[in-house]
Amino acid sequence: MTSVTFDQALLPAHWRDFVALTKPRVMTLVVFTGLCGLLAAPGHIHPILAFTAILCIAIGAGAAAALNQWYEADIDAKMKRTANRPLPAGRMDRQSALHFGVGLSFFSVILIGMATNWLAAAVLAVSILFYVFVYTIWLKPRTAQNIVIGGAAGAFPPVIGWAAVTGDISALPVALFMLIFFWTPPHFWALALFVKTDYAAAGIPMLPVVSGEVVTRRQIWAYTAIMAVAAMAPVLLQLTGLVYGTAALLGTALFAVFAFQVYRRRESDPARMAPEKRLFKYSILYLFLLFGAVVVDRWLLA
Repeated sequence: MTSVTFDQALLPAHWRDFVALTKPRVMTLVVFTGLCGLLAAPGHIHPILAFTAILCIAIGAGAAAALNQWYEADIDAKMKRTANRPLPAGRMDRQSALHFGVGLSFFSVILIGMATNWLAAAVLAVSILFYVFVYTIWLKPRTAQNIVIGGAAGAFPPVIGWAAVTGDISALPVALFMLIFFWTPPHFWALALFVKTDYAAAGIPMLPVVSGEVVTRRQIWAYTAIMAVAAMAPVLLQLTGLVYGTAALLGTALFAVFAFQVYRRRESDPARMAPEKRLFKYSILYLFLLFGAVVVDRWLLA
């Protein structure tokens, strides 16, 4: 039986494989936070230009994901949850993934710049470069704090959406950036706890692999506390009103309950990771809830 290498795909890549390179499930949250940043921004933007801006955010996120998979093809092959991606499964060659990712990157940045403004284009370019070079290439294989610093890459979309409308960056999009930034560690470490064997097999120094579960659970709880402050900052700074304040208070309280359940557990049985999975799933809903509340609040205050 002939083995398949990453640079020798059995067949030409199917269009579905190119879609898979963009990580569409992850892109959903990116697009939503970018859309909320755009809708919450003061001023007016033509609907076609607004659609173009959000499309570019999606394309830029997909480009970064494709370049991430191009660089990590060997690593993905060692992990059960990523082994069936197009590159490690041998359905696509690495050069195609590289060209696809680079092409999408340039297209998204140039298009959003021409459709809206070059500040939005610059922030989009920074987000792509940060994810690929700072997180994927530099931080992820070298430090257990990779997701703490690298989480900034996923925090740019609301800033891009806001800048596309206003041409500037003010306090609210910065506050939303900080919310995602501090939300990322507890969200991602909850996932890392129940897939740590994958990371260990691939040699990725994720926190549960390097420092153990106890330290990871403690860090999840600590970053949840910091995230709670970031979540309430828009209210304290009077950037939002009652709708967001209520959603942030109740939503963060429930997040804290789930995070505390993760923190107090000391078992390492991978078959009994219900609190970790619950926190991970809820953390996604939490971000949808808070960003949706921002938009409703801004419209009510307008």
